[in-house]
Amino acid sequence: MKAIGLMSGTSLDGVDVALIETDGETIEAFGPGNDFSYDTVEGQLLREALASAVGIANRADRSGVLTVAETMVTQKHIACVKAFASIRGLNLSEIDVIGFHGQTVVHKPEKGLTVQIGDGRGIAESLGVPVVYDFRAADMEEGGQGAPFAPIYHRALALRAGLALPAVFVNIGGISNISYIPEGGGENIVAFDAGPGNCLIDDWTLRHTGKPYDEDAKLALSGKVNGDVLQKLLHDPFLTQPVPKSLDRLSFKLKEVEGLSPADGAATLTAFTVACIAASRHFLPERAKTWIICGGGAHNPYIMAGLQRVLGAGDPAPLIQTADEAGFSTNFMEAQAFAFLAVRRLKGLPASFPKTTGASGPVVGGIIAEPETAKS
Repeated sequence: MKAIGLMSGTSLDGVDVALIETDGETIEAFGPGNDFSYDTVEGQLLREALASAVGIANRADRSGVLTVAETMVTQKHIACVKAFASIRGLNLSEIDVIGFHGQTVVHKPEKGLTVQIGDGRGIAESLGVPVVYDFRAADMEEGGQGAPFAPIYHRALALRAGLALPAVFVNIGGISNISYIPEGGGENIVAFDAGPGNCLIDDWTLRHTGKPYDEDAKLALSGKVNGDVLQKLLHDPFLTQPVPKSLDRLSFKLKEVEGLSPADGAATLTAFTVACIAASRHFLPERAKTWIICGGGAHNPYIMAGLQRVLGAGDPAPLIQTADEAGFSTNFMEAQAFAFLAVRRLKGLPASFPKTTGASGPVVGGIIAEPETAKS
């Protein structure tokens, strides 16, 4: 089946669109991918939505700015799919399904609450293509964390490429999450959020430079890590909680780095991201032979140098690669994952498992929206 995946992550930088061909268990072919940035106004609206969503208790709540933000997210995704089809010469009638993640504005697994804004049914109707959306709610209803959801796709990638197992995929978006693929490649995958990825670095950089992220880690590389502050950050109780576990984008704050220079703050927060990923090894059943780094953090030279240093120790040393170096996609892996999950939903295959989210059993997640109108 030909499936398009749409991902707008916790980095709040834009919408990723990717095409794959899959039967929901194996990957038959990788298609193209494109990213479409949020403009300044759209980005600010999403930040206002995040702030507004902090106090909500009902996942159907769209009061205030959330209504405006949801309309924007829906229209943005429709426009991105149409632009993607135009750029890539695709006819949407050839697409079997779209996997739409939506924009997370609150994620509180301890309260059984997760909210992704965006109208999946509206997207299906506008594009004339079936859309699978709201992947996380079913998992939470079964006692799961509602995240992460890419591990079953990471397993498919590992098996397709014949990676040396055990292998670990590290996605560094706004949050860093881990997928451990066991030796033998069975479905006994272990997954969890490791800690902040780019979110704190991005927020700090935006505050002090007006830029949405620390391009090429220039700000961090010009500063020095404050060891005392780093140790305070590393005492956060989340880091020692048992797995599976997941985070909200606002779970960690910038208060510990207040008072540092812009450069030293960026360096310290970047070192914190690396340290959180390194600490995740304590939760893995066995030492990994392969580490695959994807997401925006894979483009950060400070993060990659740090991971090579801390993860590469030992004899024999594990292989540490970006997703691109491994023949995958650093930028579009999450979008591809939701295309894969959409096909799994159509076929009644589970998206999450007890050791990936903590759910009571394998969970088939996502709502299917069939368009009433014919495909365009």
